Amino acid sequence: MEYRTLGASGAIVSTHALGTMTFGNETDEAGAHAQLDRYVAAGGNFIDTADVYTGGVSEEIVGSWLAKSSARDDVVVATKGRFPTGDTPNDVGTSRRHLRRALDASLNRLGVDHIDLYQLHAWDPVTPLDETLGFLEDAVRAGKIGYAGLSNFTGWQLQKACDLIDRRGWSRLVTLQPQYNLLVREIEWEIVPAAQENGLGLLPWSPLGGGWLTGKYSFDEEPTGATRLGENPDRGVESWRRRSTNQRVRDVVDAVRDIATARGNSMAQVALAWLVDRPAVTSVILGARTIEQLDDNLAAADLHLTAEETEKLNQASDPGAADYPYGGPGVAQRGRPITGGRA
Repeated sequence: MEYRTLGASGAIVSTHALGTMTFGNETDEAGAHAQLDRYVAAGGNFIDTADVYTGGVSEEIVGSWLAKSSARDDVVVATKGRFPTGDTPNDVGTSRRHLRRALDASLNRLGVDHIDLYQLHAWDPVTPLDETLGFLEDAVRAGKIGYAGLSNFTGWQLQKACDLIDRRGWSRLVTLQPQYNLLVREIEWEIVPAAQENGLGLLPWSPLGGGWLTGKYSFDEEPTGATRLGENPDRGVESWRRRSTNQRVRDVVDAVRDIATARGNSMAQVALAWLVDRPAVTSVILGARTIEQLDDNLAAADLHLTAEETEKLNQASDPGAADYPYGGPGVAQRGRPITGGRA
């Protein structure tokens, strides 16, 4: 396992984090504890959860493992708050009222006195940003959280938050958790540069594109059985009907398969290796249902692609930005030689 700093902080985390969204739903407590044990044994030290994963059960499962694990003091624990945790209007959002209750509930479920990384799970258009970020600063000063981060923020939202924090002199944000993989690269146009400008490390979720980058889904036959798309072919952004007819998706899957076959690695390992070496990435969040899936993912922990392999994947996965503002002419306008002039 390799390690990096958590964004611009001094905390050290493994380049592969263990995501726990399946805990309590697709993975029972015994299976979840087995995953946590295997992950730590492989050198992993970064666990990511959220208060809405399986209605709080994921945090409870992580908490029950922490209570009995000798690795408690070695792991970095991250969770999130923002989405609905109840039925009333104040049970959602990033207001002081909701986040205070959400954070306290997470601390209780996890059985800890502080959370290493607390993340806003998404932007809240209702609550003033000053109120939200002020709460995070108070939580840092009170010792309830070590660091604060964001999830699912756009570039302008991220920059607005960082600018406000700088003006107030508050503790700086350290991470951004976005969806990022070979099929979802549009964040490179604005979000990645904004994260780099402000020293935020990226924690990509869905690194395998909902399973598409593992090669387990056919483009010609609707999936069935005990897979996420087998149980729900129209599931979110991973929808089989939408992606199976997309030529770019086919090209990416073919490129990943070619490299995996030539290397003798699994397709998942190749996709993870491409992502972990992208600019600004701190740690890639693994999401496995089973020990077997986790073992395969962990085998990519020290895998790095060659420049030629990376370029092949870059070309196949290029999202095809228009000339302006993200294509060639637009990019050219954002740079200049230091010599200047018209010569």
